Amino acid sequence: MKKLINNVDDVVHDSLVGVAAAHPELRVDLEQRVVYRGDAPKQGKVGLVSGGGSGHEPLHGGYVGTGMLDAAVAGEVFTSPTPDPIAEATKGVDGGAGVLHIVKNYTGDVMNFEMAAELANAETGVDVRSVIVDDDVAVQDSLYTAGRRGVGLTVFVEKLAGAAAEEGADLDAVEAVAKKVVANGRSYGIALTSCTVPAAGEPTFDLPEDEMELGIGIHGEPGRKRVPLASAKEIAKDLVDPILDDLDFTGAPVIAMLNGMGASPLLELYLVYGEVAALLAERGVTVERRLVGDYITSLDMAGCSLTLMRADEEDLRLFDAPVNTSGLRWGA
Repeated sequence: MKKLINNVDDVVHDSLVGVAAAHPELRVDLEQRVVYRGDAPKQGKVGLVSGGGSGHEPLHGGYVGTGMLDAAVAGEVFTSPTPDPIAEATKGVDGGAGVLHIVKNYTGDVMNFEMAAELANAETGVDVRSVIVDDDVAVQDSLYTAGRRGVGLTVFVEKLAGAAAEEGADLDAVEAVAKKVVANGRSYGIALTSCTVPAAGEPTFDLPEDEMELGIGIHGEPGRKRVPLASAKEIAKDLVDPILDDLDFTGAPVIAMLNGMGASPLLELYLVYGEVAALLAERGVTVERRLVGDYITSLDMAGCSLTLMRADEEDLRLFDAPVNTSGLRWGA
């Protein structure tokens, strides 16, 4: 294992020290491992909190700032944060208008965020709502979930709900935006290599040089099947077909994200997106907005995922709204 680290036990702490040094506009609580907006809590604004295991950067800490999250809670690598720091983050962003938790559908995350909401409500009376993201069409009831996994669509939920909250929408409206995104988005991913968790010191699974894994999760868990390594054109079809088979994306504008898993260069990601765009056009899908790059990763895994979201004009407006975070930035 070759990693840019000090001690394997200090990876998350040391990374957050770097976040604080690189982004003085944020406030980083190293003890609780929470990244806050520097101006949180904002009175009268709905607070948005998300988080989960580390190793998926820029998710979630990279999306803290104007137009997205008010706080992100970092667990150990691929491990949910415990309820106490989530509760602290919830109380820390409460500006009197309630707080929305955005939670990826993994058993530990769902349980710990639910317990944190109860703790925060019991201590301060804050109204906490929760939206569960479950967009992965690859598998049902995986090693870490009951139901579908929450993956790339989490970025869109945080962006659109964050924009609504920034504009002053109330908790009911912000929750409705988030649930609408979840209902209208789907994702699917493939891996060319495994990832290596620092504490383990070796790849999570063995993937021969001439094979690839279809339908992977973001923790290195198994996907649908293992197949021979294929061309980018074939991989694009492997990404597109399961998503379009699950939900009709014709007849409405679509927001697309071709996401890198951490170790695939932009040269390859743009190449794959070109193939994806051609396939979507052939299938009558009209892409109005798109993102290409590393937005929700799996440490040093080579591979990519595709996320599609059916949108309307209001969704496009919220997507285009100003955002100023280290992971997404435009119009601000």
